[in-house]
Amino acid sequence: MAKELKTNVMRILEQAKIPYKPWFYDNKDGKIDGVSVAQKLGEDVQRVFKTLVTRGSDHNFYVFVVPVAMELNLKAAAKSVGVKSVEMIHVNEINKVTGYIRGGCSPIGMKKQFRTVIDRRCEGLETIFVSGGRIGTQVELNPKDLLALIGGTTADIAQ
Repeated sequence: MAKELKTNVMRILEQAKIPYKPWFYDNKDGKIDGVSVAQKLGEDVQRVFKTLVTRGSDHNFYVFVVPVAMELNLKAAAKSVGVKSVEMIHVNEINKVTGYIRGGCSPIGMKKQFRTVIDRRCEGLETIFVSGGRIGTQVELNPKDLLALIGGTTADIAQ
């Protein structure tokens, strides 16, 4: 793989000896929403996951990873991390909090490892796709490997 295509996410996966497959898609058309990405990859929207960052009522940040065609159930998300409520952070905060930009936010390699919950639908899948840390890049990996790497848990958080 060309050096310039390798992202920090891929370096972290390699360092942890976690098998993954990189995927690249054309984003010149501006269609970087999850459903468009799944279509560009030719993959089922149930296997492609988006990373959402929230702030809890306790002022801590929480990360939730859900299938791209679904929405985060805020009440279920809050319950899964044991806080009264969570709300999405403003788009202009994403880079400051995570080190990533909107459309390229990955649960792997954020500035700080926040408590992360992946929707339980990942459990029955052999592999899932998450952002490779850059718009136009995804990584496919086993959800158990992802959970172990980030210290994540699963819960019913998507609707």
